[in-house]
Amino acid sequence: MSTKSPEPEVPVRRIDRILAFTALGLAAASIICFFAIIIGTAVGMQQEDFGSGAWPFVAAIPYWGLPAAFVMIIVLLAMSFIRKGRAASRP
Repeated sequence: MSTKSPEPEVPVRRIDRILAFTALGLAAASIICFFAIIIGTAVGMQQEDFGSGAWPFVAAIPYWGLPAAFVMIIVLLAMSFIRKGRAASRP
């Protein structure tokens, strides 16, 4: 049994959805690439093998993707708090 909260319902904007799904996609891709590097190392690939082909790109995704996803989540939280604060202050 849930009761209706006294706060007004705040609609979710398109930019919020874009930020959320982009952050989720970047974080998932980063984790997958991280495990690909671990598996590649475990099967005996040498350091020189990671410098050619698609491996530099695979290695760059966790390096840049996880911090970018973290920043997107922080921005999404800040935007959500600001939006809910403005909705609560309206009469």
